[in-house]
Order: sequence, then structure tokens, then C-alpha cells
Amino acid sequence: MHALLTEYFRDKSNLDLDRTMDYFSRAGTTYLDATLGWAMHSWQEVYDAFAQNMPNWPPVSASYPTRVIGDENSAIVFFTDAAGMFGPKEIRLAGAVDVRDGKIVRWVDYWDGRHFGVESFQKLRMPEAPTDYGEARAGVAASEAAQQTVTNLTSALRAGNPPAAVECFTPDAVYEDLPAHLQVIGQQSIGAFLTKAAKPLPYAGPDVEVRHVLSGGYEWTGPDGFGITALELDDEARISRLTSTWNGALVTPDTLLELAAAAIEY
Repeated sequence: MHALLTEYFRDKSNLDLDRTMDYFSRAGTTYLDATLGWAMHSWQEVYDAFAQNMPNWPPVSASYPTRVIGDENSAIVFFTDAAGMFGPKEIRLAGAVDVRDGKIVRWVDYWDGRHFGVESFQKLRMPEAPTDYGEARAGVAASEAAQQTVTNLTSALRAGNPPAAVECFTPDAVYEDLPAHLQVIGQQSIGAFLTKAAKPLPYAGPDVEVRHVLSGGYEWTGPDGFGITALELDDEARISRLTSTWNGALVTPDTLLELAAAAIEY
């Protein structure tokens, strides 16, 4: 997967439309920008979108991966689209990628509208969010280890059980929430954070549901938004690093302050 995505971003940055589209399955492709609500449900729709946008990109465009988590069947890729590609500011995204027979069959992007600029985000946002994220087309592509860890973690978060959630992590695990700009290190600190942050966290609580599991983590949806959580696992399927990305533009600054305060230790 790492090699496929590296080559994909190379050709995308080189504004090579045909080579970029060759990574997608002609038999069936879903591509969504979950944050904006843009949805494409065929290879041709994806082609048309790139064909429309690529000519407007800077001559030297930069779209590049910074981290890939998963396997050859499914992964989460963190990447950056440079300023000028989709507006005046850079976009830092996490993409859910499902691959079948060496071709991408599903790609869903998640990113923080606050980092992009709330006003700029609102101008691009579709009035109605899509309901079909292409999960059925992708099927079950996650490893058994990832599926079990996601089940254990999300069950604890839904139940409001921080001690059970902490048991999913390694002793020196790193917990990152990108829209809140916070990083918590170690089981003790992660447990304290989850105890205090359960209410403002958009991916915790009884009404949060798992949308789709990948070998690199999972997509989720809840009453306060939606997003993606990447999970790096050790040999025993314990979480060594968790990174959540969601749209901070959907919550008030007070919510982000609550999350930051929850990371303070006394």
C-alpha cells in the first residue's frame, strides 16, 4: 500500500490525469470528501472531478503523504494538499483507502475545517451530506487484529469506561487529537484524559457508531460530527499510537478548550 500511495501522490502532484486515474478501479470507485460533503460514486465521476480541478492547480503542485497505516487491502493515509490546490490554504487530511486487486475502490477524506479556515470551509461545504460512503462496495478489508482492537476500543468509549479503553494501549502509547492540537503520552495520562474528556469528545459516548473498519483504524459517526481514527498496533494488537481527525469547524471554540483542559494534569 505504501508504494501504491507514494506513486499515486507523485503522479497527482505532477498533474498527470491519466496516470492518477489509473490507480482507481474502473469496475467501481467511490471517492468522497466527507468534510465538504462532495461525493463521487463512479470512476468517471472521479475522472471528471480531477479533470476539472487539475488545470487550476499551481504549475508545481504538492500533494504528498506523511504517514501510511495499514496493509495492502486497506489503510489510512495522512497527507497534505498544498495551498493553491483547493483554496488559499493548505489542507491536512486523513484518507480512508480500500484496495481490491491492486486498484483503489474507495477513498474517503477527512480534515479539519478550522485549520483551513471556518469561513473558507463554509463556502465550499455542500448543503446536504452524503449518506452512502461506499462501505458496501469496499466490503470487509480490515485485518482481524484491527477489527478486534477497534471493537474493544469503541465498546469502551461508547460505554464511558476509560479503564477498559486504556487496556487497549501499550504502556508508552501516544494519543493524538489533531483538531484539538493535543498529544497525550502513556497509559496513565491517556486514562486521565479520557476520564475528563468523555463528554466533549465527538467519538466517545453511546450514540457514536463505527462506520467502517480499515487495517489502519476506523471511520466513525456520532451526534456531534464524524471523523476517522488511525491506530498503529504492536505485535499483540495493542495501540501504540492513536490519531483522530475530525472537523473542528462543527464545534465551538469552547469545546476545543474543554478538550485542551482535559489534557492538563494536576
